[in-house]
Amino acid sequence: MDVELRHLRCLVAIVDAGGFTGAAAALGVTQPSVSRALAALEDALGVRVLRRTSREVVLTAAGERVLARARRVLAEVDDLTTEARSGHTRLRLGHAWAALGEHTVELQRRWAAEHPEVSLHLVRTNTPTGGLAEGACDIAVVRTPSGPDRLDPARFAGAVVGLEARYCALAADDRLARRRRLRLAELGDRTLAVDPHTGTTTVDLWPPGARPAVEEIHDVDDWLAVIASGRCVGVTAESTLTQYRRHGVVFRRLRDAPPVPVRLVWWRDDPHPAATDVVGLLAELYRRRVRPSGAPA
Repeated sequence: MDVELRHLRCLVAIVDAGGFTGAAAALGVTQPSVSRALAALEDALGVRVLRRTSREVVLTAAGERVLARARRVLAEVDDLTTEARSGHTRLRLGHAWAALGEHTVELQRRWAAEHPEVSLHLVRTNTPTGGLAEGACDIAVVRTPSGPDRLDPARFAGAVVGLEARYCALAADDRLARRRRLRLAELGDRTLAVDPHTGTTTVDLWPPGARPAVEEIHDVDDWLAVIASGRCVGVTAESTLTQYRRHGVVFRRLRDAPPVPVRLVWWRDDPHPAATDVVGLLAELYRRRVRPSGAPA
């Protein structure tokens, strides 16, 4: 016989109530049911957990250990139940780098005003799925390419909510920093800082034979650090401009680089009920886009 949750609840109730009668009342069952549940627990464990006398029940040494573990197990189960039931009253929006850029604050304010019954929480997870595959969020903002190694369409569904221009990030004292706009070809002889897991940029933006060298990094802070040093340049979506400021790094728009699609993705077989609403709100915000603060005209 296996240990069941009802057995553990019975033990805890007996101890808390001080006896079988009180436990039966607390659990809403008969006293014989309590006795049978306790006997089943002891049978499954192969040890006696309670010593019964005519006046009281006393935990054995083994019972003390079992009781402590039972309380932890039941607490975990209660937390699991609460977590599952709160799924419709909380929306965890994951992202790897820059959330929604200039739209991040307005999204939070609009959502709170229009959907007070569902709390919105932003979660940063540096993975290709923005924390979705890891269970850290319910819906994720992604700017990475799709594909079996990134966003398997058999597992994930999604929608494009907007497009973001690409910008070059470079050291403030770089000779190209004096320019208002740049072209991809002007970066061909540079070293490009690339995040191979969550970045939006690959050397496929350049034609074969004219591609820059690559230095791999693994976090936006590392990316900014190597660019500020002058060792590398970077290419990123415009959302990075509003989310991350770093002394010694400037951004210049790339005239001939294709825009970056901004997508929301969720589990295909378990979509969050608020998915349609957040897609609609973000699509509206992106349609009313303005130039990022600090970007050159």
